[in-house]
Amino acid sequence: MTEKDAQQATEEVENEKVENEVNNEASHDQEDQAEVDVHNEKEDQESTVTVEELEEKIKRLEAEKEDLNNKLLRVQADYDNFRRRSREEKARDRQFRAQELVENLLPIADTFSRALQSEAESEETKAFKQGVEMVFKQFMSALEKEGVEAIEPLHQPFDPNDHQAVMQDEESDHEPNTVTEVLQKGFKLNGRVLRPAMVKVRA
Repeated sequence: MTEKDAQQATEEVENEKVENEVNNEASHDQEDQAEVDVHNEKEDQESTVTVEELEEKIKRLEAEKEDLNNKLLRVQADYDNFRRRSREEKARDRQFRAQELVENLLPIADTFSRALQSEAESEETKAFKQGVEMVFKQFMSALEKEGVEAIEPLHQPFDPNDHQAVMQDEESDHEPNTVTEVLQKGFKLNGRVLRPAMVKVRA
């Protein structure tokens, strides 16, 4: 082999080494890129799962929020109803707290009325009657302040809600079903009938 041939062989070996090194570097670069691609794909998958989980969590929280709002509205409505019923019950209690007492006092009012219907013959009796009349007015005034009012049915159409017919009038000139006489006064307490008026009614 000549010196020229040996030099050529050496160059070929060196060229082959350089080519191999280039190929090896290219191979390493491809492997690195593949690893980067796999890593990026994993990150994308993880990001996708995280977003889906967040969306699901947001939906769950919104549903819980709506449920709590509905419960709050129901509780508020129940509380408002409770307050309204309490106010109404207290108002009724104030209106009718004296009902039992007034019912016990009505016979006294009847006694006063009968006493005042009697005729006073002497001056002494007239003076006594005037005194009784003054006491009766004060008595009725005190009852009126508690919401008591007398039922005035005379010459009015008979009302079964306020009147109790105990006699029939066959002779008077009034229209049928008209109250012609009051036999016992009736009373109301704040619009509620305590005792209906006992009356005679034209048949």
